[in-house]
Amino acid sequence: MRRFLHDNSLSLFFGFILLLALGGQALAGLADYNAEQVSDHLATVSLGRYLTSSSFGTDVAENWQSEFLQFLLYIVATAWLLQRGSPESKPLDKAGRESDQEQKIGAFVTPESPRPARAGGWVTSLYSNSLGLVMGLIFFACWFVQSFTGRVAFDEQQIAQLQAPVSWLGYVGSPDFWSRTLQNWQSEFLAVGSMAVFSIYLRQRGSPESKPVGERHASTGIEG
Repeated sequence: MRRFLHDNSLSLFFGFILLLALGGQALAGLADYNAEQVSDHLATVSLGRYLTSSSFGTDVAENWQSEFLQFLLYIVATAWLLQRGSPESKPLDKAGRESDQEQKIGAFVTPESPRPARAGGWVTSLYSNSLGLVMGLIFFACWFVQSFTGRVAFDEQQIAQLQAPVSWLGYVGSPDFWSRTLQNWQSEFLAVGSMAVFSIYLRQRGSPESKPVGERHASTGIEG
């Protein structure tokens, strides 16, 4: 068990704080939701009812889709785009998909290579892009859930204000949807861009996201 915890501590840590954050969001969101219900002279709801509500669903989905969009773009962009001096960038002469030898596929597979990498043909081609594809699928799934639950929450407000509800396409094209979406996207783009630039000049000893403390600023694609 100790070895398992040691070898998986990063994923376990983030999984744990994810659950804590979701629990905190649920409790805070319930309190806020019920406060609005009271102010509108409506009945309050239980925690279970709130967790299955469109209000909670759209808040979670819009955050998740922006995060997976961030990593999708980062994974794909860093294959081709470079940043001199950043450990988040590949070396300046490595832009692109790289050779079969560098990727250890085709004639250069090893006995330790994953089975899809050794299979060849479309299996290896699919596996070669599997990380970006899965991130993209999760992003679009979260985006759809956000659009669906957001539309339900929006229609609830419309009906409460004695206004006509809207269709799914109508909501997806509405300012409410894109205001909520873009305010999440821009924060993700800012965070990733800042990380790529700050890591040129700043250091965090022992982190693979940082260059070694004594490494020169211009060194590119070197991690500590």
